[in-house]
Amino acid sequence: MNPATTAPRWGMALDLERCIGCHACSVACKVENSVSLGHFRTKVYYHDYQSANPVTARPMMKRTFLPTLCMQCEDAPCLKACPNEAIERGIDGIVRIVEADCDRSRDCIKACPYGALHIDPVAQIADKCDFCSHRLDAGMAPACVESCPADVFAFGDLNDPASAVSVFNARHRGSLSVLKPEEQTKPVVQYRGLGGVVPRAAERKIPKGRNHDPFSYEIDRWAEER
Repeated sequence: MNPATTAPRWGMALDLERCIGCHACSVACKVENSVSLGHFRTKVYYHDYQSANPVTARPMMKRTFLPTLCMQCEDAPCLKACPNEAIERGIDGIVRIVEADCDRSRDCIKACPYGALHIDPVAQIADKCDFCSHRLDAGMAPACVESCPADVFAFGDLNDPASAVSVFNARHRGSLSVLKPEEQTKPVVQYRGLGGVVPRAAERKIPKGRNHDPFSYEIDRWAEER
């Protein structure tokens, strides 16, 4: 099959071992897509934990980071939950909001296990990551991919074996996993470095049935200080 003659099937993989927690992805996403204050299409979670210093063996604090976005699930709960069929999957695999049909029922938000949807307070319709489809139409990568200084994101056409995501998936096939596999949503977005106890602890902070909490960082810190 020649990838040049087939429709693209967009996919993404993230290398958590490279993430430095700079939040460039979430900031670029908000700017590029005019995401309203207090809402997120993309958010970076973190988890602090204690580890032994490899040189002195003394306890030391470390932090792991977990960037999140819409998982573009093959079995998307939001799509099935919408009463107006205002969410659809394109031939390219991306799950998108049909703005003209959205009635703000919030059923999609309640169904999402990844905190990926919210109601835009300005447009008054559901909003979520669509891999920056307007940029894809112009031959550009999503804003999060382009802005990341640590090359965390591998993105491209899954039908093209030479694309960045296909090469990444082939190289790390045995060590890739998805967020919340117990939800059985078949996410297209995969992660390297998610399998350990510490990354899964960060994963547990991702809300189900509501959008990402803008105050979660402060709340986490307060709880740790108490």
